[in-house]
Amino acid sequence: MTSETELIPGPRDVVAGSGEVRLTKRSQLYAGDGTEGVGNWLRTVLQQATGLPLHEGRELDDACDDGIGLQLDPALGPEEYRLVSDSNGVFIEGGGPAGVFWGAQTLRQLLGPDAYRRAPLDRQRAWAVPHLTIQDSPRFRWRGLMLDVARHFMPKEGVLRYLDLMAAHKLNVFHFHLTDDQGWRVQIKRYPKLTEIGSWRARTKFGHRASPLWDDKPHGGFYTQDDIREIVAYAAERHITVVPEIDVPGHSQAAIAAYPELGNTDVIDTASLSVWDTWGINPNVLAPTDNTLRFYEGVFEELLELFPSEFIHVGGDECLKDQWKQSPTAQARIAELGLADEDELQSWFIGHFDKWLSARGRRLVGWDEILEGGLADGAVVSSWRGYEGGITAARAGHDVVMCPEQYVYLDWRQAPGEDEPVPIAHVRTLEDVYRFEPVPEQLSEAEARHVLGTQANVWTEVMEDHARVDYQTFPRLAAFAEVAWSALPAPGERDFADFERRMTAHYARLDALGVAYRPPTGPLPWQRRPGVLGRPLDGPPPRA
Repeated sequence: MTSETELIPGPRDVVAGSGEVRLTKRSQLYAGDGTEGVGNWLRTVLQQATGLPLHEGRELDDACDDGIGLQLDPALGPEEYRLVSDSNGVFIEGGGPAGVFWGAQTLRQLLGPDAYRRAPLDRQRAWAVPHLTIQDSPRFRWRGLMLDVARHFMPKEGVLRYLDLMAAHKLNVFHFHLTDDQGWRVQIKRYPKLTEIGSWRARTKFGHRASPLWDDKPHGGFYTQDDIREIVAYAAERHITVVPEIDVPGHSQAAIAAYPELGNTDVIDTASLSVWDTWGINPNVLAPTDNTLRFYEGVFEELLELFPSEFIHVGGDECLKDQWKQSPTAQARIAELGLADEDELQSWFIGHFDKWLSARGRRLVGWDEILEGGLADGAVVSSWRGYEGGITAARAGHDVVMCPEQYVYLDWRQAPGEDEPVPIAHVRTLEDVYRFEPVPEQLSEAEARHVLGTQANVWTEVMEDHARVDYQTFPRLAAFAEVAWSALPAPGERDFADFERRMTAHYARLDALGVAYRPPTGPLPWQRRPGVLGRPLDGPPPRA
C-alpha cells in the first residue's frame, strides 16, 4: 500500500485494485440529487489544492474515466458510504449526504497530503487515486469534540478551523463550551452585560492554579449572534452538529459578575465579584430563585434560535453547595419543594430546564453530576468522572456520551518527560487513547444501546492560544477519531503498531493543514513552557 492509502480512521473494508484514476484538466465532478452541497465543498477544496478546474458534470457519465461522481444509495445507512475507484472513474455513494461527505473525506486522503493545501504547489504534478473499493460506516452516531472557549477565548476563525479538522477526522458533534467562571462567550441581546462585563477578565493565571505566575494583560472576547450563525452553518456544511453549553448552576461567576442578582446575595456581596482570573472549582454559584430561572430561560430562548441541535448542554458539574447551605433563600426553597438536601436542589434546578427544553422539542445534556439527587427525566449524561456515571445512567434507561477523563481529557499530559508544557494530571499517551473503549463491559447488550457515542474534551485553562490547543489535541484526536468511527477489536487486541505506521502518513496531512501537533519525538523547543507550574500526577489514573 502507498502512503495515500494509509487511512485514518481506518475503514471497515478495503479491496485494492491495480491501477489508478488520473485527475486532469478534463476531469468533471458530478453531484447527483441530494449531494450538491458535498459536491460544492469537494470541488472547492480540490480546486484550491490541485489547481484543476473540475468542471461540473451534468450527468453521471460525465464522471467516467477520469472524473468523480457523487450520488445517494438508499440501501446504505445515513452515514455509510461506498467509494469505488476503477477504470470508470471515482464514484462515492452514501446512504445520505453525510455518508457521501465522509466518502469525500476519504477521497481527499487518497489524493495525498498536498490535497489539504489551500493552493497548488506544482500545477504540473499528476493527481491520482489508486484503484480500490472501500466500504465504510461509523460505529457511533455521536463522535464528538468539546472545545472550551470560556477559559481561553478562541476567535471565530480558529473555531472554523477546528470544524475543518473535525471533518477531516470524520467527527460529527462539536460541543461548544461557551460559559464558565472565567468568561461568557456568546452574545445574548436581552442581557448585554453578559458580554460587556462577563466576556473579559483583568488578568489570567499562567499555569496551574498553584502557579505564582500571572499574565497581567486583560483577556476576553465573545461571538456575536451572527458569528454563531456562521459557525453553525459552516459546521452544517460539514455534517457537524453544534451542541452549545451554558453552565448552570455552578461555573457561573462570569454571569454573576455581570448580573449580581443571579448569585446568593444573602450569603456574600455578589456586587463585588469580577470575572474569575484563576482556575479550580468556584464557590460562587447561582441562587435557586425564580429570578434566576427566568433569566436563564431568556438566555436559552435566544440560544434555541441560534442552535438547531436536538441537544442543549447545561453543564451541571462541580457545583459547590456551601453557599446554598448558608443561604436562607436556598433553604427556604428546599423546604418549599420538600427536598431532602442541596443535592436534590441541584437536581430540581436541572430538572426545571430539562422540562423547559423538552417542551420546546430539545433534549438536555449534562455532566454526570446531574445524577446526584435524582436524574432528570429524558436527560442525556456526559460521563466524565470515569465510566460509573455512564453505567448508572444507561442502566436507568438514559442515553449516554462516554468521555471519561482517564482517557479522553486532552489537557492531560502526553508523556512523563519534564519538557511537557504545563503538565496536567496523569500521562495519557497516543496509545492510551487508541486503547480507549467507549462501551463499558459491565453493560448488557440492551443497556449498551444507550451509549450514543463518545467525545474527547479539550479544557483550555493552560492553553493560551491555538498552538497550545493543537499541541494538546493532536495527534491524540486522530487516535480518538478511529476509536469513535472504526469497529476496533478489544483494547488489548488493537494493532497500535499498524496505527503508528498509518500515522506516519497522517502527520504529513497535519503538516499540510498547519497543525502544531506534538511530534512523536517530543515537544519542539517553542512548544515547551519551562518554569510554568503544572499538576502532574504519577502512575496510571484510577479507574472509575
